[in-house]
Amino acid sequence: MTPLWEDEDRRRHEFPVVNNQIFLAHAGVTALPRLVAQAMADYAWDSSRQMQEFSDALRLMGLTREVAARIVAGHAEEVALLGPTSLGLSLFARGLSWSPGDEILCYQEDYPANVYPWLDLERQGVKIRYLQPESAGAITPDLVAASMTPRTKLVALASCHFLTGYRIDIDSIGQVIHDHGALFSLDAIQTVGAFPTPVTHVDFLSADAHKWMLGPMAIGIVYVKKTHFDRLHPILLGAANVRSPNFVAQQSIQLPDTAARYEPGVLNMSGVVGMKAALDLLESIGSHSISERLMTLKRQLVEGLQDLGFAIHGPVEGPQASSITTCYHPDQPLPPLAKALEQAGIIASLRHDRENRAFLRFSPHFYNTSQEIDRVLEVLHRIG
Repeated sequence: MTPLWEDEDRRRHEFPVVNNQIFLAHAGVTALPRLVAQAMADYAWDSSRQMQEFSDALRLMGLTREVAARIVAGHAEEVALLGPTSLGLSLFARGLSWSPGDEILCYQEDYPANVYPWLDLERQGVKIRYLQPESAGAITPDLVAASMTPRTKLVALASCHFLTGYRIDIDSIGQVIHDHGALFSLDAIQTVGAFPTPVTHVDFLSADAHKWMLGPMAIGIVYVKKTHFDRLHPILLGAANVRSPNFVAQQSIQLPDTAARYEPGVLNMSGVVGMKAALDLLESIGSHSISERLMTLKRQLVEGLQDLGFAIHGPVEGPQASSITTCYHPDQPLPPLAKALEQAGIIASLRHDRENRAFLRFSPHFYNTSQEIDRVLEVLHRIG
């Protein structure tokens, strides 16, 4: 079958956004594919004719856990359907037991959602130590190994840096952490749906659907390795995750033996339905095909940007590169360029680092085309 991105009629039908924009901001908040929006609309209409928790909707919850588990190479019983990403990360931070002097190793230049939940534990006497990579986001197994101490209880990292697009070696870093006897928490929102994100050596993972998964906001995947169910206590409790026969509160708290123990009440069913449709789409294309396609587009974009005098902030090739391409120009202020791109119907992201330096961030997905990349480069050349 012809790849979707090579069938223009199908591409325009399945991704309505391409009919009026060149959308290159999937590292921010995605535009929804048609089938995702349709699945959510169908659920809404069905819910106007019957109760929202109708039987097929409840069945879809189980199917969503299954496809989500396949996406991260885990097990369905280890998946909770919660979002946003910060909710899962806060669950990990708050649900574990801490003692004064315990250390958490993380990276201060990560997205704030993967910093603040850990930083707040200082109130309990936990010591937060920050990794110091040689370049932004470049966290390696050797750096993690050299930074850990006998008091390190958990290492919290992002699978991909939101600004530089640096992808960490999840498996190798996870092995280092486990060899040390510590836990590994992963903010995976910038890779799930774009690149393989295996949980083989991960203890906890959180990723909202609204970026590379091509799904709606406020729903996502929270993964907890089953061996940690007793160790990670739910921070939110309700009738859904505590045994309540006939909705009658009991004298003791009994939790399910699956990751549903982290879901306290009714779920965002509209979001669940939309996320399942998005994950089904991604699975039908295949993670290898998607990641290969993303790197093909990146090579074209990087070469064109460099020809225009832009410098790339982050890796441009190899296993650490991702579909996030962030750049700056030594002679041109970027805010006007970002505004000009938007006026030309090109959606990218303007981002800043701690020193308030501005960057343009492009993050195409598999359905973007070579012609669209050429158009972006043409516009940048014209307005530069």
